[in-house]
Parts: sequence; structure tokens; C-alpha cells
Amino acid sequence: MNASDVVLAVAEGGVIGDGRTGANLALGVGLLGVAIAWLALARIAGRISTGNARTGAMSAMVAGLAGTVLAVLHLVTSSGGPGTGNGLVGAIAAIPLGLTAIVLGRRALTRSRRTVLTG
Repeated sequence: MNASDVVLAVAEGGVIGDGRTGANLALGVGLLGVAIAWLALARIAGRISTGNARTGAMSAMVAGLAGTVLAVLHLVTSSGGPGTGNGLVGAIAAIPLGLTAIVLGRRALTRSRRTVLTG
């Protein structure tokens, strides 16, 4: 099994579970990206003193991208429409969540660069 087969299996919901598994995974990864980005922004603002904000920002952007890609793949590979139990609505909700993680991660990365230049 190569990497593209693994990604398609995850997007379709994997070997176990129903059709919502892929959408739930995309939602979870996107939500994780938003949480990491929020923590990175809090580190830059000085509210949290542990960790590296730059690493957190990059991690949030990667998690957001992964969540968005998984959601789009799930949308492309699922059959049926909304309300059929295939996780279409969850995948549609995961796309803006992943994009939010990317935007917040980029914002944290930009702010961390400003802090390094002025500090």
C-alpha cells in the first residue's frame, strides 16, 4: 500500500467505521490546528511562557493544511448528499476550520518574526 492509497483510505473513512470517520478526522485535525495556533498567539502575547511560538505556528499551519486536504478528499470521494450519513456536512465544516488554522498560524508566525526583529 503506497502513500496515496493510505490518504484515500483515510479520506473515505478508513477500513473501520462508517462514512463519517473521514469527516470526523478532518474536523479533529482542523480543530487541533486552531488550538495550536491559539496557543502560539498566546505565547507571543506573553500570556503563556512555555514553548516556542514559531514552532507552534508552523505546526498549526501544517495541521490546518492536513485537515483541509482530508476534508476536500472526503468531499470528492463520498457518495450521496447531505443527510445520508456519509459525513458530507462534517467535511464541509472542516474546510473553514482548517483554513482558520492556517490563517491563525500564519498570523502567529508573522508576529513571532516581528518579536524576534524588535527584541
